[in-house]
Amino acid sequence: MKKIAILTGGGDCPGLNAVITGVVRRAEVDGFQAVGIRRGWKGMLECDSYDLSLKDILGIVRQGGTILHTSRTNPCKSEELMRRVLENFKKMGLHALVAVGGDDTLGVAKKMFEAGLPTVGVPKTIDNDLSGTDRTFGFDTAVNIAMDALDRLTTTAESHERVMVVEIMGRHAGWIALWAGLAGAASYILTPEVKTDLSDLCAVLKKRHEGYAQFSIVAIAEGAELGGDVLLQTEERDAFGHVRLGGVGERLAAEIEKRTGYETRHVVLGHLQRGGSPTALDRFIGLRFGVHAVRLIAQGKFGSMVSLRGNDIVSVPLSDAVDKLRTVPRELYEEASIFFV
Repeated sequence: MKKIAILTGGGDCPGLNAVITGVVRRAEVDGFQAVGIRRGWKGMLECDSYDLSLKDILGIVRQGGTILHTSRTNPCKSEELMRRVLENFKKMGLHALVAVGGDDTLGVAKKMFEAGLPTVGVPKTIDNDLSGTDRTFGFDTAVNIAMDALDRLTTTAESHERVMVVEIMGRHAGWIALWAGLAGAASYILTPEVKTDLSDLCAVLKKRHEGYAQFSIVAIAEGAELGGDVLLQTEERDAFGHVRLGGVGERLAAEIEKRTGYETRHVVLGHLQRGGSPTALDRFIGLRFGVHAVRLIAQGKFGSMVSLRGNDIVSVPLSDAVDKLRTVPRELYEEASIFFV
């Protein structure tokens, strides 16, 4: 029986277990043996795998995170590591590999495919910033968690007549901040795509507080610029060269209080947005992605990624998935700005 392996790499994301469920179930129907690779690409470097059965996936569609665990290991840092992945692929007797991840994980999948590894990709990121697909699973859950936080913070902001600044995930794209901000009736939304205008922001807040409302909620993506720079928690970089962002909410809160005189507090949602049970939509998309990944393997369409186009699951080259980031269009942000009141 041919073996299909699956790994989950990068940050955890609601809906990963749904993808695993889809792969295992479809593999069984098509006569394959599903194999789980532990801790992403690190598992491929260490031959860390085990056979997956229906018992392993029983009910996991409800769970957040990933039963396979994850890491930010980058085997493409050297040719030696890439050779080890190829050698271990043969050693484990695998027929194909399903790589589930974002830009970094799929970027590795693309390079490994070009080096001879038969692989297909499944797009995963709560940021919803992968090109090649209309939507990624995990995004809907993250938006709903952020929206719920804004709803809850509104009551305390109103009670104390203060400004609440809410820092939301989004390194290069402000999809979560924009969607959650609009749905949560934020007074103002700041994203990485649009240069921050503090004068305009403070003018909106003053109009509110001197008029019809004595409180405000400001949603800001962690990658938004303040004063021409992006705030970092640390300058240390991960295996893919990424720095850890953080602090923009705190700085913005201090700036608002200095410019307006209004009492201002900040909240960082952070990893809360990644955790917990996935929404029905993210479970549904994840299951379908897993099923169609196995179909691509059965058809021999390696080097491809499953993609959502409208309501249809299609395939696109992995190169399209990592070609560029999918960011918030200027016109969409301007449309949202009519609600900045």
